Amino acid sequence: MTRHLAACSQPEASKSLAGKQQPGPSFHLVVEGRDAKAYWMHLAVPVTAPLSKLDDFLRGIWLECCGHMSAFEIDGNRYAAARMDGEMSTRAPLRQVLDVGMQFFYEYDYGSTTDLALKVVAPREQGTPKGAVQLLARNEAPHVVCHECGAQPATLICTECAWNGEGWLCEACVAEHECGDEMCLPVVNSPRVGVCAYTG
Repeated sequence: MTRHLAACSQPEASKSLAGKQQPGPSFHLVVEGRDAKAYWMHLAVPVTAPLSKLDDFLRGIWLECCGHMSAFEIDGNRYAAARMDGEMSTRAPLRQVLDVGMQFFYEYDYGSTTDLALKVVAPREQGTPKGAVQLLARNEAPHVVCHECGAQPATLICTECAWNGEGWLCEACVAEHECGDEMCLPVVNSPRVGVCAYTG
Protein backbone atom coordinates (compact mmCIF):
# COMPACT_ATOMS: atom_id res chain seq x y z
CA MET A 1 0.00 0.00 0.00
CA THR A 2 2.90 2.37 0.71
CA ARG A 3 4.21 1.80 -2.84
CA HIS A 4 0.74 2.20 -4.33
CA LEU A 5 0.08 5.49 -2.58
CA ALA A 6 3.51 6.80 -3.56
CA ALA A 7 2.75 5.94 -7.20
CA CYS A 8 -0.66 7.63 -7.19
CA SER A 9 -0.65 10.85 -9.17
CA GLN A 10 -0.88 13.62 -6.60
CA PRO A 11 -1.50 16.30 -9.27
CA GLU A 12 -4.57 14.34 -10.45
CA ALA A 13 -5.82 14.06 -6.88
CA SER A 14 -5.31 17.79 -6.42
CA LYS A 15 -7.40 18.55 -9.52
CA SER A 16 -10.27 16.38 -8.31
CA LEU A 17 -10.33 18.28 -5.00
CA ALA A 18 -9.82 21.72 -6.50
CA GLY A 19 -10.98 24.38 -4.11
CA LYS A 20 -11.30 21.91 -1.24
CA GLN A 21 -7.64 21.24 -0.52
CA GLN A 22 -6.00 23.11 2.31
CA PRO A 23 -2.73 24.61 1.05
CA GLY A 24 0.51 23.44 2.58
CA PRO A 25 2.35 20.14 2.82
CA SER A 26 1.41 17.09 4.85
CA PHE A 27 3.09 13.94 6.15
CA HIS A 28 2.18 10.46 4.94
CA LEU A 29 1.99 8.33 8.10
CA VAL A 30 1.60 4.58 8.48
CA VAL A 31 -0.10 3.52 11.71
CA GLU A 32 -0.41 -0.08 12.91
CA GLY A 33 -1.15 -2.00 16.05
CA ARG A 34 2.18 -2.47 17.79
CA ASP A 35 1.29 -6.04 18.75
CA ALA A 36 -1.61 -6.46 16.29
CA LYS A 37 -0.10 -5.74 12.89
CA ALA A 38 -3.17 -6.97 10.99
CA TYR A 39 -4.66 -3.55 11.78
CA TRP A 40 -3.10 -0.66 9.86
CA MET A 41 -3.90 2.71 8.31
CA HIS A 42 -2.25 5.20 6.00
CA LEU A 43 -2.93 8.84 6.85
CA ALA A 44 -2.13 12.27 5.50
CA VAL A 45 -1.66 14.80 8.30
CA PRO A 46 -0.82 18.49 7.74
CA VAL A 47 2.68 19.25 9.00
CA THR A 48 1.25 22.27 10.82
CA ALA A 49 -1.30 20.16 12.73
CA PRO A 50 -0.66 19.68 16.45
CA LEU A 51 -0.17 16.19 17.85
CA SER A 52 -3.53 16.65 19.58
CA LYS A 53 -5.27 16.56 16.18
CA LEU A 54 -3.65 13.19 15.42
CA ASP A 55 -4.59 12.00 18.92
CA ASP A 56 -8.23 12.98 18.33
CA PHE A 57 -8.29 11.16 14.98
CA LEU A 58 -6.80 7.94 16.39
CA ARG A 59 -9.30 8.00 19.25
CA GLY A 60 -12.22 8.62 16.91
CA ILE A 61 -11.47 5.95 14.33
CA TRP A 62 -9.86 3.18 16.42
CA LEU A 63 -9.74 3.62 20.20
CA GLU A 64 -12.09 5.84 22.19
CA CYS A 65 -14.21 4.03 24.75
CA CYS A 66 -14.08 5.71 28.17
CA GLY A 67 -12.06 8.92 27.83
CA HIS A 68 -8.77 7.31 28.87
CA MET A 69 -5.47 9.19 28.84
CA SER A 70 -3.04 8.83 25.94
CA ALA A 71 0.50 9.78 25.00
CA PHE A 72 2.94 9.85 22.10
CA GLU A 73 6.56 8.73 22.53
CA ILE A 74 8.76 10.54 20.02
CA ASP A 75 12.54 10.48 19.99
CA GLY A 76 12.73 9.71 23.71
CA ASN A 77 10.15 12.35 24.73
CA ARG A 78 6.55 11.83 25.86
CA TYR A 79 3.77 14.14 24.68
CA ALA A 80 0.38 14.05 26.44
CA ALA A 81 -2.71 16.24 26.75
CA ALA A 82 -3.01 15.52 30.50
CA ARG A 83 0.68 16.00 31.24
CA MET A 84 2.51 14.40 34.13
CA ASP A 85 6.06 15.22 35.27
CA GLY A 86 8.50 15.28 32.37
CA GLU A 87 5.84 15.09 29.65
CA MET A 88 5.47 17.66 26.90
CA SER A 89 2.34 19.19 25.37
CA THR A 90 0.44 17.69 22.42
CA ARG A 91 0.03 21.25 21.14
CA ALA A 92 3.41 20.80 19.42
CA PRO A 93 2.98 20.81 15.60
CA LEU A 94 4.07 17.71 13.72
CA ARG A 95 6.76 19.55 11.74
CA GLN A 96 8.44 20.50 15.03
CA VAL A 97 8.76 16.95 16.38
CA LEU A 98 8.70 14.63 13.34
CA ASP A 99 10.74 14.09 10.20
CA VAL A 100 10.57 11.69 7.27
CA GLY A 101 11.75 8.21 8.24
CA MET A 102 11.03 8.61 11.96
CA GLN A 103 9.21 5.90 13.85
CA PHE A 104 7.27 6.82 16.97
CA PHE A 105 4.71 5.28 19.29
CA TYR A 106 1.32 5.99 20.82
CA GLU A 107 -0.55 4.49 23.75
CA TYR A 108 -4.19 4.82 24.65
CA ASP A 109 -5.38 3.87 28.16
CA TYR A 110 -2.59 3.33 30.68
CA GLY A 111 -4.41 0.35 32.27
CA SER A 112 -5.78 -1.78 29.42
CA THR A 113 -3.34 -0.24 26.98
CA THR A 114 -3.63 -0.30 23.21
CA ASP A 115 -0.20 0.42 21.70
CA LEU A 116 0.33 1.76 18.18
CA ALA A 117 3.48 2.12 16.10
CA LEU A 118 3.64 5.01 13.62
CA LYS A 119 6.12 5.94 10.91
CA VAL A 120 6.54 9.04 8.76
CA VAL A 121 7.03 7.44 5.35
CA ALA A 122 7.03 10.46 3.05
CA PRO A 123 6.26 14.15 2.66
CA ARG A 124 3.24 15.10 0.55
CA GLU A 125 3.17 18.38 -1.32
CA GLN A 126 -0.59 18.64 -1.27
CA GLY A 127 -2.61 19.54 1.76
CA THR A 128 -5.70 17.77 3.06
CA PRO A 129 -9.39 18.72 2.80
CA LYS A 130 -10.04 21.53 5.30
CA GLY A 131 -6.67 20.82 6.92
CA ALA A 132 -8.05 17.67 8.56
CA VAL A 133 -6.35 14.32 9.09
CA GLN A 134 -7.16 12.32 5.96
CA LEU A 135 -7.55 8.54 5.82
CA LEU A 136 -5.75 7.33 2.67
CA ALA A 137 -6.15 3.55 3.14
CA ARG A 138 -6.80 0.97 5.83
CA ASN A 139 -6.80 -2.79 6.29
CA GLU A 140 -9.83 -4.91 5.59
CA ALA A 141 -11.24 -6.48 8.74
CA PRO A 142 -9.32 -9.69 9.55
CA HIS A 143 -11.41 -12.84 9.14
CA VAL A 144 -11.52 -14.71 12.45
CA VAL A 145 -13.51 -17.91 12.87
CA CYS A 146 -15.40 -18.85 16.00
CA HIS A 147 -13.17 -20.63 18.55
CA GLU A 148 -16.05 -22.88 19.62
CA CYS A 149 -17.42 -24.27 16.34
CA GLY A 150 -14.47 -23.44 14.08
CA ALA A 151 -16.81 -22.82 11.15
CA GLN A 152 -18.70 -19.53 11.41
CA PRO A 153 -17.17 -16.03 11.42
CA ALA A 154 -16.69 -14.58 14.90
CA THR A 155 -18.95 -11.59 15.51
CA LEU A 156 -18.43 -11.27 19.29
CA ILE A 157 -15.44 -11.52 21.59
CA CYS A 158 -15.47 -12.41 25.28
CA THR A 159 -13.53 -9.79 27.24
CA GLU A 160 -12.55 -12.37 29.89
CA CYS A 161 -11.17 -14.91 27.42
CA ALA A 162 -9.60 -12.31 25.12
CA TRP A 163 -6.67 -11.93 27.53
CA ASN A 164 -5.61 -15.47 26.55
CA GLY A 165 -6.11 -14.84 22.83
CA GLU A 166 -9.37 -16.78 22.90
CA GLY A 167 -13.08 -16.03 23.18
CA TRP A 168 -13.89 -15.23 19.54
CA LEU A 169 -17.49 -16.40 19.10
CA CYS A 170 -20.21 -16.60 16.46
CA GLU A 171 -23.83 -15.66 17.22
CA ALA A 172 -24.84 -19.31 17.67
CA CYS A 173 -22.05 -20.23 20.10
CA VAL A 174 -22.20 -17.17 22.35
CA ALA A 175 -25.34 -18.48 24.12
CA GLU A 176 -23.43 -21.54 25.33
CA HIS A 177 -20.26 -19.68 26.31
CA GLU A 178 -19.41 -20.17 29.99
CA CYS A 179 -18.68 -16.47 30.71
CA GLY A 180 -22.12 -15.38 29.44
CA ASP A 181 -23.03 -12.99 26.66
CA GLU A 182 -22.87 -9.98 29.02
CA MET A 183 -19.07 -10.29 28.90
CA CYS A 184 -18.99 -10.00 25.10
CA LEU A 185 -18.22 -7.06 22.84
CA PRO A 186 -18.73 -6.84 19.06
CA VAL A 187 -15.86 -7.79 16.77
CA VAL A 188 -14.67 -4.55 15.18
CA ASN A 189 -11.87 -3.58 12.79
CA SER A 190 -9.54 -2.10 15.40
CA PRO A 191 -6.52 -3.17 17.47
CA ARG A 192 -8.67 -2.37 20.52
CA VAL A 193 -11.16 -5.16 19.71
CA GLY A 194 -12.31 -6.89 22.90
CA VAL A 195 -10.66 -4.38 25.26
CA CYS A 196 -12.39 -2.37 28.02
CA ALA A 197 -15.77 -1.18 26.66
CA TYR A 198 -14.70 -0.54 23.05
CA THR A 199 -17.52 -1.19 20.57
CA GLY A 200 -16.16 0.52 17.46
